[in-house]
Amino acid sequence: MTPAEKEAVEAFRRDVVEPSMTKLVLIDFWAEWCGPCKALSPVIEKVAADYADKGVVLAKIDTDANQFIAAQFQIKSIPTVYAMFQGQLVADLTPARTESQLKKMLDQILAQLPIDSAEAQTEAEIEPLIAMGEQVLAEGDAERAVSIFDQVAEIAPDHPEVVSGRVRALIAAGRLDEAEAALAAVSGDATKGPELDRARAALDLARSAPPAADLAPLIAAAQANPDDLQARFDLANAQMAAGERDAAADSLLGIVAKDRDWNDGAARAQFLKLLEVVGLEDPWVSAQRRRLSAILFT
Repeated sequence: MTPAEKEAVEAFRRDVVEPSMTKLVLIDFWAEWCGPCKALSPVIEKVAADYADKGVVLAKIDTDANQFIAAQFQIKSIPTVYAMFQGQLVADLTPARTESQLKKMLDQILAQLPIDSAEAQTEAEIEPLIAMGEQVLAEGDAERAVSIFDQVAEIAPDHPEVVSGRVRALIAAGRLDEAEAALAAVSGDATKGPELDRARAALDLARSAPPAADLAPLIAAAQANPDDLQARFDLANAQMAAGERDAAADSLLGIVAKDRDWNDGAARAQFLKLLEVVGLEDPWVSAQRRRLSAILFT
């Protein structure tokens, strides 16, 4: 091995192998004369920057200046992009030529590796705080839950579970305009996913629900005329506003059983929104889904 080759190996060990002990290193083999390399370069650089907090770093290897290194990896065409973790190649990312393709492959890789990242550290820090906020909210102390989620939001303002928890706490506290503003402030990828869908559903339900009222007259109206489905629907909305989810589910399912197409399926839509607000992972939701299926398919 020549002195130049030894220097190249040492540089590769320092710039690629050592960082890969805790990070996912993207190795981009390229050359100045390579047109496809120039087309891919801004894409891979942007994705690497976007994923920096996830523990991804980019190492660019000029194959003309590093022929010995390229030969060790048997590079026969460029651009060639590999992913390395703990000194081992874990994926060939060369087929990915668009930002979405590259991100999809990275997401799959990162889900399987113990990458040391700022995002992972933040996740570990806020996870128990999110759980505390959700518990306090479930216990009915909405204002305290808002306070907890406000504090967590200072650490991770765009985290979907934090945004969702804060919005739902604001709704429970009757601060609907603030909840709507919090949802409107979310942008980019943070707007997607079941957590934000749950928060939006909660806001929709809160906006459609009547002010807190005595349920007795509504119950009496629904019982007086079982065929008055609007009366049952009004009762269900009032029950949801009062936090009586079991009673609300019973009222809505009673409408579906009577006439599943009533008011363009409004009762079924409201029922599904109720389940989304509670949280699709909740055992109560699974039980209610089975009740709905029994009505629809028997």
